[in-house]
Amino acid sequence: MKRLSIEIDATGQSVGRLASKISMILRGKHKADFEPRVDTGDVVHVINASKVKFSGRKFVQKYFFHHTMYPGGLKRTPMKKVFELHPRKVIEHAVYGMLSKNRRRNDLMKRLKIDV
Repeated sequence: MKRLSIEIDATGQSVGRLASKISMILRGKHKADFEPRVDTGDVVHVINASKVKFSGRKFVQKYFFHHTMYPGGLKRTPMKKVFELHPRKVIEHAVYGMLSKNRRRNDLMKRLKIDV
């Protein structure tokens, strides 16, 4: 099975729909000979990540959360701030959440390349 390098232009696409396309390609579901246990997915290059669009008021209202592992250590960062500093992290976070939650998820994420 030969792996392909697929390039996706993110200009004008919404983050969720773009992430679902990327996760499907990384998993290999777009191929006719898809098997869940076999890694036949392709490498995905996303260009123009800073030109994605957000539907509704998600850009202002959505937050990214992380915990410092100390009591009361739940931190939240507005998506607007994250997107202005690191646009690729927004797409990576969306794709990471759409991949299956198993030990192969980190290996699949290594095949995702995002250019701002």
